[in-house]
Amino acid sequence: MQEYKIIFAGSMGAGKTTSIQAISDNEIISTDVVNTDKEAHSKLLTTVGIDYGQIMLPPDTKIALYGTPGQERFQLVWNIVTQGALGAIILIDSTSEKAPAELPFYVDYFYQNGLKNIVVGLTHTDISNGHLTLDDCFDVLSKHDFVFPVFAVDSREKGDVLLLIESLLASIEATIS
Repeated sequence: MQEYKIIFAGSMGAGKTTSIQAISDNEIISTDVVNTDKEAHSKLLTTVGIDYGQIMLPPDTKIALYGTPGQERFQLVWNIVTQGALGAIILIDSTSEKAPAELPFYVDYFYQNGLKNIVVGLTHTDISNGHLTLDDCFDVLSKHDFVFPVFAVDSREKGDVLLLIESLLASIEATIS
C-alpha cells in the first residue's frame, strides 16, 4: 500500500477544514474553536491545531490529510505538520482583500520549508467582488518564479477537493518517476 501525507494550508476562512470534511472517508479530527479574531475573518469557528482526515484511493493508496490553522501565529504548527509531507494544497479565499499578498506568502513559506509539490485552490470564486482571480493567481505566482497548478474550487464539493488531490498526486508521481 502506498501512503501519502498531504497538507491543506492557506488563509483563514479559505476552506481547509471544510475540504477535509468533504473528502475524508471517516469523521475528521478537528481542532476548531470559537473564533475570537473577528477582524481577521467573520467565521464562527477557526482551527487552532491540526485537522486530520484520510481517504483511500484505488487500488491501494492511503492519503492522510492534515489541515493547518490559517493564522501566521501558528507557524510552529505548520512546521510540525510539514515534516514528512509530500506536498501541499494551498487554499486562498478570493474574497479576502489580503488574497493577493496571501497567495505568494503561503506558497513561498511551504516551498521554502521543503514542500516542492504544491497545488493552489482559489475558493469563494462564486461570490462577487473577489480580490483575486485565476488569472491573477498565475500572474502573482509567475512574478515569484513559481509554476503550480491553480484551480477555482468549492471546498464543500468532494469532486473539487478530489481534483486538487489528484493534481497534487500527479505532480508528486512525476517527480518520483
